[in-house]
Amino acid sequence: MPRKTLFLISALASTLALAASDPEQLAAEARAKVKPFMSALKGELKKAMKAGGPARAVSVCKEKAPEIAANLSKEMGWELGRTALRYRNPNNAPDTWERKVLERFEKEKAAGADVKTLEHYEIVEQDGQRVFRYMKAIPTGGICLECHGEQLKPEVAAKLDALYPGDQARGFKPGDIRGAFTFRKILN
Repeated sequence: MPRKTLFLISALASTLALAASDPEQLAAEARAKVKPFMSALKGELKKAMKAGGPARAVSVCKEKAPEIAANLSKEMGWELGRTALRYRNPNNAPDTWERKVLERFEKEKAAGADVKTLEHYEIVEQDGQRVFRYMKAIPTGGICLECHGEQLKPEVAAKLDALYPGDQARGFKPGDIRGAFTFRKILN
């Protein structure tokens, strides 16, 4: 292979490697991945609400949400999930990095930031690997209040008590930070 061709291939590989670890580019990629995750989850919740009301929607979050996250993770090549400071499912408890980001989101909200705009991303070292981490706050909206609000229907409270004995995810008001979408991508 001619030397010039090898140089061009090497330069292209270096450029691609650099672009693959550019935080701004990775953040743009993560933002694009939030939408299908949010849309799929919201669609399933709306279907369940129509079919059987909020008590039925509880099952979507318990069974369908992890399935949606797993399928999209496999399809997109990223690890996708949800977490919160006040979580319902212990499997969604925040790790140390996520907890710090969620606490930062709460401070930013208290200072007047719009929850819809809160996001954080960075490249961190984890278990000897460089990992891109991204989080996007989930604002508490109308549909959320049916299962996470201050006033729950008795059948919803009973279903939550049965499925989540340690539930911490009640008492939210519109505009609160319900939690966050959390994404990870291993860079090396």
